[in-house]
Amino acid sequence: MIKVEHLVKTFGTKRAVDDISFSVEPGEVLGFLGPNGAGKSTTMRVVTGFYPPTSGRVTVGGFDVVEEPIAAKRLIGYLPENAPGYADMTVHGFLSFAAELRGLAGDSKKKAIYKAVETCMLEGVLYQTIDTLSKGYKHRTCLAQSIIHDPGILVLDEPTDGLDPNQKHEVRALIKRMGERKAIIFSTHILEEVEAACSRVIIIDRGKIVANGTPAELKARSELAGAVRISTRSASAAALNEKLTPFAKRTEVLSEGAGGVAMRIYPVAGHSRDAEFAASIVELAQRENWKLDEIHIEEGRLDEVFRSITLPDTIKRAA
Repeated sequence: MIKVEHLVKTFGTKRAVDDISFSVEPGEVLGFLGPNGAGKSTTMRVVTGFYPPTSGRVTVGGFDVVEEPIAAKRLIGYLPENAPGYADMTVHGFLSFAAELRGLAGDSKKKAIYKAVETCMLEGVLYQTIDTLSKGYKHRTCLAQSIIHDPGILVLDEPTDGLDPNQKHEVRALIKRMGERKAIIFSTHILEEVEAACSRVIIIDRGKIVANGTPAELKARSELAGAVRISTRSASAAALNEKLTPFAKRTEVLSEGAGGVAMRIYPVAGHSRDAEFAASIVELAQRENWKLDEIHIEEGRLDEVFRSITLPDTIKRAA
C-alpha cells in the first residue's frame, strides 16, 4: 500500500531525509520512532504529498504521489503534527466540511460523520467551536477527519499527543483494531505505544533508518535480553561473582544487605540467551548449595535499544 524508495528530502543545505526505503502492507501498523528532528514528520509529509521529494519515489496504492497526487491522496487519511483545524468551525461543521472534500454527500456523509464522531468519542463537544476545545479534543477532532472516508491507509503524526492516559489507551486500541485491515504509519515518542499497537517499528535518526523490525526483534537487541536476575540469602556478592564469572559477560549487584543479595547476570557472547542460560545458573546454585529465592529471565527494553542506537557516542560514553 505504501512504498518508499530511496527517498531524499532537503531544505537548502539541510538533508532532513537521507536515502530511506521501506514499505507498509495492509494489516500492518508501522511505528515511526526517532529523536526530535530525526526526519519523521518530514517523511510523513512526503508520503502524504504535502512535500515533494527532492529525489526518490513514493507510491501509495500503486499511485506515484508526484505524478498522480489526487489518486494517491484519495486513499490516505492524514493526521498532521499539531492537529490543525478551522478555529471558528464547530466540530460537526468541520467534519461535514471534511466529508464533502472527500466526495461524501447525503446519507453517506451523515453515516460517515456519525461513525467518526462515535469512534473518536466527540459526542459531548459536537457543536462547540474548535477554538474552545481542549488540546485533547482538538486532536481527536483532527483524528476524526482523517478516518471520515474510511481510508485504506492512515498516516498519523503523534496521534495521542495531548490526550489523557485513558484517551491514550483508547486511541492505541483503536489504531490496533484499524490496523487489522488498513496500512497504518504513526509516529510517537512514547515507547509503550509501540508495544501496545505496532506490528513493526522503524527507528530513524538524522534522516536515516537505523533499525527496522518487530518490537520483539528490537527488544532482542537490548543488552538486558536474556540476562538472568537472581536473589539469594545463602551467599555473598563476592562468592556469587567468583563462581559466575565463567558464565557471565558481566554481573551487576542490584542490592546487598541483611535481606540477601540481588544480582543480574549477563550471558557471554554466543551463549544461549534463553531458558538454557537460566538453567545453567540453577545447576550451579545446586552444586554450590545456594538457595535461590528468585530467578527471573529479563526481557529486552525498547528504551535501552532506542538510546543505544540514537544517542551520539560522546553522550553514551559520558553516561
